Amino acid sequence: MPTPEADGVPGRRSSRFPVVDPATGETFDEAPDQQPAELDEVVARARRAWGGWRADQAARTSALLAAADAVDAAGDDLARLLTREQGKPLAESYAEVARTTARLRYFAELAPRTRRIDDGRPVRSEIRWRSLGPVAAIVPWNFPLQLAAAKFAPALAAGNTMVLKPSPFTPLATRLLGSLLATALPEDVLTVVTGREPLGARLAAHPGIRHVTFTGSVPTGRAVAGAAAASLARVTLELGGNDAAVLLDDVDVDGIADRLFWAAFRNCGQVCMAVKRVYVPARLHAEVVEALARRAKAVTVGPGLDPGTRLGPVNNAPQLARVEQITEQALAHGARAASGGHRLDGPGYFFAPTILTDVPPGSPVVTGEQFGPVLPVVPYGTLDEAVDAANGTGFGLGGSVWGTDLDRAEAVADRLECGTAWINHHAELSLHQPFAGVKDSGVGVAGGPWGLYGNLRPFVVHRPEEG
Repeated sequence: MPTPEADGVPGRRSSRFPVVDPATGETFDEAPDQQPAELDEVVARARRAWGGWRADQAARTSALLAAADAVDAAGDDLARLLTREQGKPLAESYAEVARTTARLRYFAELAPRTRRIDDGRPVRSEIRWRSLGPVAAIVPWNFPLQLAAAKFAPALAAGNTMVLKPSPFTPLATRLLGSLLATALPEDVLTVVTGREPLGARLAAHPGIRHVTFTGSVPTGRAVAGAAAASLARVTLELGGNDAAVLLDDVDVDGIADRLFWAAFRNCGQVCMAVKRVYVPARLHAEVVEALARRAKAVTVGPGLDPGTRLGPVNNAPQLARVEQITEQALAHGARAASGGHRLDGPGYFFAPTILTDVPPGSPVVTGEQFGPVLPVVPYGTLDEAVDAANGTGFGLGGSVWGTDLDRAEAVADRLECGTAWINHHAELSLHQPFAGVKDSGVGVAGGPWGLYGNLRPFVVHRPEEG
């Protein structure tokens, strides 16, 4: 049994759980397996820290900027540890660290604005903004640092404190991030807790938490919303995606093939808003399949720490099993693998980059979220059929349209039922813009000023006009 180690909660000691390197399939470290009962103390400390943290906007700005500097200074260690536990190529881990610091700096400079209401009455009315209190963030394993920052940066900038729980598949880089932030933030403003279930469920249901922000699957998101409802806590849910790319009949296949491929396969396809299905005019179908399959066969797959790697492993064994299962199911029902279609030999959780054609329309690899290096390419007869198919699932995170006539492409994009639509690219976001899904893909808004105000509540003051 692993030797217990102090977990940061005074008077408490936790057991440990293993952390696996997905490039080898072997345990390389351990993390504290904190227990649900420990959360009472963690949340109470966050509550006590809230009083001082919310009181001084200028101090928050300075602390968050200092936190960004601390993360920057440890970027090498963070990136290497992230690749070790998540699997992504090292260059992508460096980019994730950079986006983490960028979010800290962006939200550090944002502040809510008091607004005066003039409704013709002899009363001065002002809308002011107040923080919520302790906030809980539950983060998945595909972008542990970036998604954590997308939650804690606006929450802390708004004056809240936070309890942050990473996935048990990727706890280590987040723990390191938390220790770096602790050098710049007041004590207990941000606490990282790690552990296996039911730790996350208990955090979502904790009566001392006033806002739960979660990124993950639709079923888990529904459970989080139900748990938070018991204490009437606010929820922000960024859930699954099954983003469709619709190619128009004037598309330049050679011109867009690289962008389309990486829109689907970046981070080994483990991106909520990755392209997960492609709809192509029937006369261009073979050309598009060939262009994508050629790139899938040529891309270098390997451990993320190897300099030449472009695609790493699937992050964990359960997800690899899911990718295998839905691919095998599609092939058994008549689909054909133009590339890949199988797990790679050797250690680790590697799956060959897969382009599927002749996929039955109702196959789970088309209607669900594969979240791995598998992409179905589906022919269509009319544009209306393509749009109906793109909108024909419960998901609504993102979508894209690809073609030469930009006005026509934009008109098609306007018909997609999703939170964000791109033209001739996909899954590119700015810190300044809102990010939200529709239908089963989410509740609430993240990003930009909308992310800040999502962590605040309005407070209205009325007073008579003088004179």
